[in-house]
Amino acid sequence: MPRRRLLYLLAVVAMLGQMAFAMVTTAVQQSPTIDEPVYVATAEVYRQQHSLRYNPEHPPLGKLIIAAGTAFAGPELDPGYPGNQTRLGRHLLYENGNNPFQVMLWARLPIILLTLLFGLVVLAFARDLAGPVGGLIALALYAFSPDVIAHGSLATLDVPAAGMLLTAAWLTWRARNRPLLCLPLAGAALGAALATRMSVLPAVPLLVLLAALSAWHAQRALPERPPTALRRRLLLTAAATLGVGLLAVALVWLTYLAVDPRLRWTSPSGLPDPAGLKGLAVDLMPFPQAYRDGMLVQLKFENKLYNGFLLGEAYRGSPWYYMPVALLIKTPLGMLALWAAGAITMLVLPKLRIAALYLLPISAVLLLFTMTGSRNFGTRYVVFLPLFLAVAAGTVALIRFRWAHITAGVLVLSVAVGSLLTFPYYLPYSNVAFGGTDNTHRNLHDANVDWGQDLARLGRHLKTRYPGERIWLVYKGAGVPSYYGITAEDPYAVPEEQVRGLLVISDSRVALAGPRLKRLIESSTRIDQVGHSISIYRR
Repeated sequence: MPRRRLLYLLAVVAMLGQMAFAMVTTAVQQSPTIDEPVYVATAEVYRQQHSLRYNPEHPPLGKLIIAAGTAFAGPELDPGYPGNQTRLGRHLLYENGNNPFQVMLWARLPIILLTLLFGLVVLAFARDLAGPVGGLIALALYAFSPDVIAHGSLATLDVPAAGMLLTAAWLTWRARNRPLLCLPLAGAALGAALATRMSVLPAVPLLVLLAALSAWHAQRALPERPPTALRRRLLLTAAATLGVGLLAVALVWLTYLAVDPRLRWTSPSGLPDPAGLKGLAVDLMPFPQAYRDGMLVQLKFENKLYNGFLLGEAYRGSPWYYMPVALLIKTPLGMLALWAAGAITMLVLPKLRIAALYLLPISAVLLLFTMTGSRNFGTRYVVFLPLFLAVAAGTVALIRFRWAHITAGVLVLSVAVGSLLTFPYYLPYSNVAFGGTDNTHRNLHDANVDWGQDLARLGRHLKTRYPGERIWLVYKGAGVPSYYGITAEDPYAVPEEQVRGLLVISDSRVALAGPRLKRLIESSTRIDQVGHSISIYRR
């Protein structure tokens, strides 16, 4: 038995170790993505100025976690800088004497650590449901998920919010047997998710109901004393459920108070005034005014019409099927098969049907809300799926059909091999059915493939492979090309016939190219690429 436990521990350490190596390597190599400078600059405003004035559309907790890292880098922040949050991020990283490589690495490290800790939650949840083997299956799918590695290595909010939500679901499940310990912790985890990203709000009613279900179940062993027993059980269940909700709300308030104990806040101009249920819901939220105004900013974003790109076609709007198709492209095939098998197993096996309530409805509701959203910018909006469905997939360990375990092992191995082969280019990953990582740019855009992350790699590549060449650059991202040694001209600034040499274009710009850029591309030859996100043409 001790030897088996040691081998189990070694397997867990090996999987999380490779994940840590992949994420740290990616964090070191990549330049800032489009959203990161805003979060990092806001984190420093929180830490140095205790002000809530930037980035109200996202609550503070995730940025406070980022600030725990940037504190070690000690970047200089101009207290009187008048620009908006996007310009502030650029100013902090590139215009104020700070080292962007150092600042970004320290900003990313707390998120990397948190991502690894969430792996332990995945392991523990799946072990609770399906035993040690189920735990290893779930952890393997999580640790080798290209999407989780890609976004877990960035100073962004997607993985922290998803991981805290999964933690809340796991603790709520465990509260069926240990309510006094786990229900308060579940409330705190739910509050942490709400204090990180507002996109988890649709899951709150489900988790509150699950907390009630767990509290009710936990009282099954209490002595029955009719006719007051039922009333007492109902009252205890209601009190426990209310306590979970109050703890979640309290934690949201605490995160705002941690930034500014006086909660100084001025509502930004131009906020929408939604009518009907949306407006009523925002008004009734028991959160600080800054949180509610942030919700209005999010509603303003949702009221806009955005450009999209799917399966080689550019469009305007947000078709409902975008996210399911993007998931089919971006998720390893073995992972998709195990997700489906796990969900079916949980629904078919009687002893798992109650557990399914703690995983599948939350995943489905959040996915449906995402499908109705207006922003088709990437599978990062559903990064909760590789967490919740990894746990569900672990339940295939309970299948007793012949060859079931061997098939599951082969599928897990295929996921691991595919993940290792895409190293260190996890952000643009797509599965072999859609041509692999090198072809993602033909099917998707934005954070699915090109989020501005490869500017540093481009600088090194041009210096090594194309020294002295004339460069024309069309870049989409938050980085400053000149900082990375890229001396380039703007092809929009001169007549088309004068654009001669290397035409370097971010693949998101290629996907949504206007008439002029299309003509430039069509009259050029693609000769190279960088990071599977930037194309190099000769013209």
